[in-house]
Amino acid sequence: MKRALICGISGQDGSYLAKFLLKKGYEVFGTSRAASASNCSNLKLLGIQNSVKIISFSLLNLNEVIKLIEKIAPNEIYNLSGPSAVSFSFKSPEIAIKSLVLGALNLLEAVRLISNEIKIFNASSSECFGDLGSNEASEKSAFNPKSPYAVAKSTAHWSVVNYREAYNLFACNGILFNHESHLRPERFVTQKIVQTAKKIANREKIKLILGNTDIIRDWGWAPEYVEAMWLMLQCNKADDYIIATGKSVSLLYFVEEVFKYYDLDWRRYLQIDPGLFRLTDIQENYANPEKAKVNLGWQAKYDVNDVAKLMCQGP
Repeated sequence: MKRALICGISGQDGSYLAKFLLKKGYEVFGTSRAASASNCSNLKLLGIQNSVKIISFSLLNLNEVIKLIEKIAPNEIYNLSGPSAVSFSFKSPEIAIKSLVLGALNLLEAVRLISNEIKIFNASSSECFGDLGSNEASEKSAFNPKSPYAVAKSTAHWSVVNYREAYNLFACNGILFNHESHLRPERFVTQKIVQTAKKIANREKIKLILGNTDIIRDWGWAPEYVEAMWLMLQCNKADDYIIATGKSVSLLYFVEEVFKYYDLDWRRYLQIDPGLFRLTDIQENYANPEKAKVNLGWQAKYDVNDVAKLMCQGP
């Protein structure tokens, strides 16, 4: 039986990945900064809270990371830990950069010291590319981070590349474009839109308050993306891959699709708040996921229209 260690198991991706790996016959261990019942609600919602071994743990101490990996002896490590909201990184840049960079670095260093037989997946981000305009991002596109979150993700990304080349570690970056699901908390804009529309449909007298609705993003379905993470670690050679649908639309388009599901006219309820605009933001965001299709045999089945409908339907 293979063993997997998921760092950040209580989040959206960690929870779906745990469920996926359990179905593959893995023994699954996971870390969470606070492995309380409230923080593991996603695992409970998926019905797997009793099938995984959860450890309250921080990746910020190298010696403790070494001890943990030696104790669990995983075949595969998935690094999904750290803050996942770009807006949070502007409010607490030190926390975002420290946790995302040092967490990834400590995992890489621990594996280097213990065994290069352990395979590592690191969650990189489309935010690293910055604003490429109408150009599609590929794995060869230059990074131009526009937020503390993106700066941290870029540093972690290049640390993975460095350790792969310098120490021959099997370490991969999945450059993940936006991906959503029912497990997203309301601080994420897609869930905010869905939950607000649902409340309006239930006759609550509220408005949908958003920032810049002209931004363009590639939104996919999170349960599909965890399969791509796993596929990367099953290859003969470690490499980096863009994971995306290849279809990008505006945030306003997502609003329209959600309100259409509830038979509502979004124009009556949308209110723009300039205070919600980011200090620096990516206006357009396009992806070319061809490499994942060719090398991994992975292609997104659901695009943004499906994502909006699935999130409205609920778990």
